[in-house]
Amino acid sequence: SKKPVHPNDDVNKSQSSNDTFPTAMHIAAAREVHDRLLPALRHLRDVLAKKAAEFESIIKVGRTHMMDAVPLTLGQELSGYVHQLNDVIEAVDSALPRLYQLAIGGTAVGTGLNTHPRFAQTVAERIADLTSLPFVTAPNKFAALAAHDAIVLMSGVLKTAAAVCMKVGNDFRLLGSGPRCGIGELYLPENEPGSSIMPGKVNPTQSEALTMVAAQVFGNDVAINFGGASGHLELNVFKPLMIRNLLQSVRLLSDAGRSFADHCAAGTVANETQIAEYLDRNLMLVTALNPHIGYDNAAKAAKKAHTENLTLKESVVALGLLSAEDFDRLIRPADMLGPG
Repeated sequence: SKKPVHPNDDVNKSQSSNDTFPTAMHIAAAREVHDRLLPALRHLRDVLAKKAAEFESIIKVGRTHMMDAVPLTLGQELSGYVHQLNDVIEAVDSALPRLYQLAIGGTAVGTGLNTHPRFAQTVAERIADLTSLPFVTAPNKFAALAAHDAIVLMSGVLKTAAAVCMKVGNDFRLLGSGPRCGIGELYLPENEPGSSIMPGKVNPTQSEALTMVAAQVFGNDVAINFGGASGHLELNVFKPLMIRNLLQSVRLLSDAGRSFADHCAAGTVANETQIAEYLDRNLMLVTALNPHIGYDNAAKAAKKAHTENLTLKESVVALGLLSAEDFDRLIRPADMLGPG
């Protein structure tokens, strides 16, 4: 029955599915990002920052191209992740205001036909009151219905967050590989038995979960890009695909980020014995000798040490490039951690 309440004349008064659906999209996305994602990213950053401070004095081998390089501290290495997460958090904050713009009041094609002149603004203000978030009426309802650039933008930021998570997860997995035949510079927490056939094996499952989440977010972003580019004429009909993928990306990153922070990063311990052994054997310490013996002689010393299984010091002295005393004076890893 359409009496006494008519579904169109009363319930749906001043509204169209073309403006209510994108309004709901923005409310859902903004609340999930504000209430779930940002706290999770800040938590992961804070845990890594605490670890960076804990490891600030542990000097280790740097690696570029997966090969030995000049030294840095483990704290410096982790500080890079902290900075990346700070940038991502700032980018999320910068993208949020676009999600606070609501399409309600545009009705069918963006003109606002059949609405009261103050309807759009009044509804946006009421939604802002109910959610305690600064929602406003979209300044252009045609764009709000026909394109969803705010969703595409936020998805791009989430893709960046996923790229950071992919790097962090992979780096922890690499540095924790072993225990006997890998890099083994980190002890990762043992959250569960790792193998049904190999007794005592423990796998880096938190890193694996985080990197799989990152891959899914990358895929979601591709679909969202296609959706955002498919707003034909006055209406983008890819709305369900776009918001479904965006909300999944937000939830995956939030949950995986918190899980990695609490069950991996927070409990990670430095294997200082292994780190010191690698540092002592690192041939790239020879880089510090460039100003003293020249690049070519330094390269010759490194190659001789490697091919003849000598220490770098033994190689330099054997080639007559420096005395043992001068070598000890010049090769000090603690002096190689910054400019100079």
